Amino acid sequence: MQLDPQELSVRELYGWMVQLITPRPIAWVSTHSKDGVSNLAPYSFFNGVGANPPLVMFCPANDRRGEAKDTLRNVKQNGEFVVNMVTEAMAEQMNQTAAEYGPDADEFVAAGVLKAPSAKVQVPRVKNCKAAMECRVHQILDLGQGPGGANLVIGQIVWLHVEADLFDAEDQFLSEEFDTIGRMGGDFYSRTCDRFALKRPQRPEDAE
Repeated sequence: MQLDPQELSVRELYGWMVQLITPRPIAWVSTHSKDGVSNLAPYSFFNGVGANPPLVMFCPANDRRGEAKDTLRNVKQNGEFVVNMVTEAMAEQMNQTAAEYGPDADEFVAAGVLKAPSAKVQVPRVKNCKAAMECRVHQILDLGQGPGGANLVIGQIVWLHVEADLFDAEDQFLSEEFDTIGRMGGDFYSRTCDRFALKRPQRPEDAE
């Protein structure tokens, strides 16, 4: 099948993208409004940008009315957010925060998620997450207009929280214990417990 994006609706394009770009890591983003109301929502158009400086990005698209979502409004107003990493044990609560709540609703409360204070930002983090990244806004790009319009939020990591149980006695990270989940198309998610390793190929000069 061959498809021309110019001939597809925004909804059709989104459908194809989420089916093909898989698995997608999930940023469970916590923010707060100018009135101090906490917000928590998942975004799967998310990834790292680079380590110098340490940057992450996520993309909160406009809602079906073409308006900015609470998360985007909050980061524009306050310049801070926390990326909470989602493991399988928290999948149900994460999914509940994907519902459309009003701007005065606290998704932590609605989904029964416990808050924990952050170290460098005023935004709370998810207490029981195995890892979280506190961020300050580096740049926000408004890339689209109307319903589904793309917005790119780039944040600089200012503090990391990593659960002690993810390290061995020699402080080596136990990646096999970090059971994050990924977003697939439709209602589906993927586990990351079925893994395989590949060593990087040697540079030609090192192989001699």
